[in-house]
Amino acid sequence: MRRRFDTATVIVAVPFLAFVGLFLFVPTIGLAIKAFTPGGSFGFSAMQRALEGTYRTAFINSLALAATSAILGGVIGLLLALSLRSLRRPKWLRSTTDSWSAVAAQLGGIPLAFAFIAAIGTQGIITKLLNQIGFDITDSGFSLSEFWGLVVVYLYFQIPLMFLVMMPAVGGLKNTWSEAASIMGASSGRYWRSVALPLLVPSFLGGLLLLFVNSFAAYATAYVLNPGAQLVPLQIRFLLQGNVITGEQDLAYAIVLWTISLLLASLLLIAILQRRTAKWASA
Repeated sequence: MRRRFDTATVIVAVPFLAFVGLFLFVPTIGLAIKAFTPGGSFGFSAMQRALEGTYRTAFINSLALAATSAILGGVIGLLLALSLRSLRRPKWLRSTTDSWSAVAAQLGGIPLAFAFIAAIGTQGIITKLLNQIGFDITDSGFSLSEFWGLVVVYLYFQIPLMFLVMMPAVGGLKNTWSEAASIMGASSGRYWRSVALPLLVPSFLGGLLLLFVNSFAAYATAYVLNPGAQLVPLQIRFLLQGNVITGEQDLAYAIVLWTISLLLASLLLIAILQRRTAKWASA
């Protein structure tokens, strides 16, 4: 029976591994070769230039946008999960939040951008309603095409994603732990500082990294709201479309390779944190 199971597993896994190898590993290897062989000879010039000038600005802006939306979305998502952990009434609120989160976490790209334009854009419905009561968000400096405008849009899918990530971890906090802490004379604050929060930290950090990757790689939403934004995904699009002078094509491969390296490092940390979380969850 074990041999049959192993054979079936291999049969199922081979097509998937072949797909991943063909469309992920092989292109990545080819990309690395081109990035490290600018002009046909081995060198680091392209990788170095990818972190200079406007491209360095794009990386800084993308890192700031990803970190800000990840931290805000992570904290709000965690608080939302904690607030609904012990919710009993109304019963519909928990199921509605779960359903909304599952949908909103996957909503992005062009539809999300146009939804926010229609809501709080220059001629948006909410913008006009606020104008009628004497508040002009445009005069206040808010714009969907600017940094904080992008953060607000990104939070729409960042918060529900963090909520989905943290709900299993928050739900894993056993009531017997708090009861035992209370019997031993620990206050509620001491229980959260010494027991609950340390157990939630690996899941929380893993969620932050997931949100960071999710935001850093977002392309379509940012492109619709601000096609000229100095962000890495938009720079990659600009270069891969051939908008470079002769001899600069290697620069595009170098920027993509730096991006892949950053995302892979984040995914590796996520995997490590998930393994640590699984240990105490199964205890």
